Amino acid sequence: MTHRVFIDGEVGTTGLQIRERLERREDIELIRIDHDRRKDAQARRACFEKADVAILCLPDDAAREAVQLASDLPLRLIDASTAHRVDPAWVFGFAEMDAAQRARIAGARHVSNPGCYSTGAIAMLRPLIATGLVAPGEAVSLNAVSGYTGGGNALIAEYEAATAPPHFLYALAQGHKHLPEIMERSGLSLRPVFAPSVGNFAQGMAVSLPLHLGGGRSLSSLHSALSAHYAGAEFVRVREAEEIGARVDPTALNGTNMLELSVHGDDSNFCAVVVAVLDNLGKGASGAAVQNLNIMLGMDEGAGL
Repeated sequence: MTHRVFIDGEVGTTGLQIRERLERREDIELIRIDHDRRKDAQARRACFEKADVAILCLPDDAAREAVQLASDLPLRLIDASTAHRVDPAWVFGFAEMDAAQRARIAGARHVSNPGCYSTGAIAMLRPLIATGLVAPGEAVSLNAVSGYTGGGNALIAEYEAATAPPHFLYALAQGHKHLPEIMERSGLSLRPVFAPSVGNFAQGMAVSLPLHLGGGRSLSSLHSALSAHYAGAEFVRVREAEEIGARVDPTALNGTNMLELSVHGDDSNFCAVVVAVLDNLGKGASGAAVQNLNIMLGMDEGAGL
């Protein structure tokens, strides 16, 4: 059976990578829009009418407008923007988040794709909060570095023109758009301190969670909690720190839909760092959208990935 899919906003970085993953597949028919009419509401509506699923790769306001444009259609939607990630009417599209999430995605009409930073943060925090190793009200910090493609076309142009710095921190006023979903989906009740940054590489991401040890929290207990939560997961691996080595490479999983977690530190000095590595355009965006699409359509979850 062939399913019809429309990517609304396929000219952006996320949309282009979703298209690349789907256009090779015989079980997917891509509904295409004339380039000159991609912002024409009537032309987009016609594409919505033909599709079984539409994937929205749009700015937040445009994504909300698209939902309204298709509101009376039997169309199923995957939204890659921030617009609906904490909306209770939408299912959060992180299948590995808990044991029931995959079934929720499969039965959903509206699925909100997680953000790239939040995918890494939630992947670390949710199992640790669920097992009591991190308290919901604990004061935690998150540090991260992403490839510059996460900043959109304007930032990509800066790096391609060699006018951007080799590395910079941003959003230090603590208003990053991923913070609400990190709190909502991880189980944190106290806002974390979040320090994201961008490096001079196109794709890849590392998110880190520093923790003090003691009181039952050890390197072993952190690793065991993560390993138990993701046992059997196709796209999430928990690795030993010794396998990773002394340097964590944020580009190690580029071109894949994988997410890797590892726990580093030393029990004797009571400090640990939990690390998540993923491709910000893979498991952090386009790969996750295709994974959610596969689940929604009842297909092999790894098809095209």
